[in-house]
Amino acid sequence: MGRSDERERPAWERRTRTDAPECGTVVRVTSETRVRRGQDATAVDAAEAAARTAGQAGVSLTELRDLAGLQAAAALYQDVWQTDTRAAPVSPDLMRALSHAGGYVAGAYDGDRLVAASLAFHTGNDEAGLHSHISAVAPDVQGRDVGRALKLHQRAWALERGLRTISWTYDPLISRNAWFNVTKLGARAIGYLVDFYGAMDDAQNAGDGGSDRAVALWDLGATYVRDAAAGHRRELDVNDLLRAGALIGLQTDADGKPEMSRVPAGAACVLVQVPDDIQQLRRTDPLLASRWRATSREVLEPLLAGPYVTTGFTRTGWYVLEETPS
Repeated sequence: MGRSDERERPAWERRTRTDAPECGTVVRVTSETRVRRGQDATAVDAAEAAARTAGQAGVSLTELRDLAGLQAAAALYQDVWQTDTRAAPVSPDLMRALSHAGGYVAGAYDGDRLVAASLAFHTGNDEAGLHSHISAVAPDVQGRDVGRALKLHQRAWALERGLRTISWTYDPLISRNAWFNVTKLGARAIGYLVDFYGAMDDAQNAGDGGSDRAVALWDLGATYVRDAAAGHRRELDVNDLLRAGALIGLQTDADGKPEMSRVPAGAACVLVQVPDDIQQLRRTDPLLASRWRATSREVLEPLLAGPYVTTGFTRTGWYVLEETPS
């Protein structure tokens, strides 16, 4: 950026911690992981949660350091994003360098087969902690909680190194990702990035009006994150929220089109609906998918740039946004 003046940084970069009101494997913890005294209990609890979830999912979790594992991870990314070799999301040599430099490169194995992989790097900021760049789960094992097990492994890894948060970006229109990030993990969306990666033509993003991303922040020691790691989800009901005074900022009309509503300044709780399956819509009706992108951007960007964070995501596809304390 060229300047360190706090006022020059985007709002989401300044909000590294959020305290908004609420509307068979072995993961080793040894001297190698440099667990700090005073953080032992949280780190050990996190490792146990990861191990427990991995056992339930039927996978083993491990850091990837050897070339064979890194090549398998690169092939998995390429398969999930359906790109050719030249456009592969991450190459084995880059993962090897990041792992060698102390970054997080890990995977989940079902027997001898790598079925999930994740890559993250240090931000250089103890408060911001780790940035998770890419994660993927093989399609045929989705629904077994493999992805959650790997994210919990990443959380334990970060806590063992004294890091307080993990951030990442995701497409806010993909409802299953929002459900996973916000409800199953307990992360908060705290910012909105317009066309972050530019034009993308892979199978996950083609047919859209821009690679907009929500900024997710995982406050690793927060009570709601610990609860989520233990499997206690905070599932919200839209009708209950409306009766409590929540206002609708965006919803789907009878024809499946986005319908905005004006939300007055100072609203304590705002509800924003997204399509059931935006990726299917991109294939069958790209014009409507682009309309959803433009309209949701118009609603979400100013909310997340201001005092709001997402504190929930419902099974029916609604974000719950609440004001952070001033």
